[in-house]
Amino acid sequence: MNNIGNILSNFYENNILVYIRTWQEYPIKLITLIVDISIVLFLSYELLRIVKDSRAWQLVKGIALLIIATAVSKILHLSILNYLLSTIMDWGVILIIIIFQPEIRRALEQLGGTNRFTRFFGFDKDIITKTKEDIYKIVIAVYELARSKTGALIVIERDIQIKDIISTGIPMEAEVSPQLLVNIFVPNTPLHDGAVVISNNKIAAAACMLPLAGDHDIAKELGTRHRAGIGISKESDSIAIIVSEETGKVSVAKDGTLIADVREDVLKKILISNIVTKRLNEAKDKKESKFKKFFKKKEESK
Repeated sequence: MNNIGNILSNFYENNILVYIRTWQEYPIKLITLIVDISIVLFLSYELLRIVKDSRAWQLVKGIALLIIATAVSKILHLSILNYLLSTIMDWGVILIIIIFQPEIRRALEQLGGTNRFTRFFGFDKDIITKTKEDIYKIVIAVYELARSKTGALIVIERDIQIKDIISTGIPMEAEVSPQLLVNIFVPNTPLHDGAVVISNNKIAAAACMLPLAGDHDIAKELGTRHRAGIGISKESDSIAIIVSEETGKVSVAKDGTLIADVREDVLKKILISNIVTKRLNEAKDKKESKFKKFFKKKEESK
């Protein structure tokens, strides 16, 4: 407890008091103080948010209780209790690091990978890489379903939002994973009938109802899933992947056209060229337009 008291006292003298004195001499330093406090509060909030849903949350509450009990025992002059609690506090940090090493490591990893944290410092995860990973996961799931001749319909939203379609299904907002996609389409389960919609790198909803294409748009031997896939691809720029439960063959509906009996490598190429490459080109065009605007303003100013 004495060590903790000394640490807090030194922190107050070397940081808080120094800030106050500097602020009195140089009022502009108030901005630095605000930034400093904001970052500390942000990091504290993120750590608490990560820890709250883990086993370590009980540890945090236990430490807080121990600190309060140690302080109270000192105020009430309970010497023996205070000595025992202070000893536990002194050795407790080492014990915590040893016992909860996996939780601490996981919390630090999550903090480093938190979108808001990384975005705050300009290290946002590359959306192109994430989209590629999701495409590979979708392809794995599709051909797993094809091998077992399990009917499936997966719609990947692109630029045109299809919130009205998503609202007809069961909300999920889950990370894309082959296991989850395969599970959704298991026959005679609540979510197997209808389409899965993937939006913004998430499984947005399952059991969604899609608009059906007219009879003249589709061969008679193809069923409702194929008609629905073509229908959504005509009404939006979404790409629909259909697995036939009769043949196990995979088809892709894009811009109102059905590409039938698609191989695994071909499906990857179609998805990457129409989703990833398109996003890369759009990002490139945006950068180029920014440069053009910058140089145009420079020329005009001359």
